[in-house]
Amino acid sequence: MSIFEETPWAPHMLGILRIVAGLMFFTFGTGKLFGFPSSGTEEPIELMSLVGIAGLLEVFGGLAIVLGVFTRPVAFILAGEMAVAYFYAHAPQSLFPSVNGGTPAVLYCFLFLYLMVAGAGEWSIDSMLARRKRSSV
Repeated sequence: MSIFEETPWAPHMLGILRIVAGLMFFTFGTGKLFGFPSSGTEEPIELMSLVGIAGLLEVFGGLAIVLGVFTRPVAFILAGEMAVAYFYAHAPQSLFPSVNGGTPAVLYCFLFLYLMVAGAGEWSIDSMLARRKRSSV
């Protein structure tokens, strides 16, 4: 097998990427809302603040991404959240993500744009529902 041939795991890597990214994103939200893992602030966060809404999007959006349910619309919303986070919190310090600490926001934004285009992959509720719909037709 040459390095340019597709491996047997290649079709499953989209699902693995989606699940790992969703779990990591979920922990950003739990850190904001519940302080676990520690977000560095001990103050309670108001849910209708910018940080509170971001935390809600990250918790519920992260879970939806992990499960692969409504992946395309959820990924679109989360990509928008990350773009807003970058330009609101990081870009005013410097335009360069390596300088302003915005690298995770940029990577998550483009990862979610990719999931919006590619979908959830085989290991997802979206895929299960699509298979069930095809078999009933």
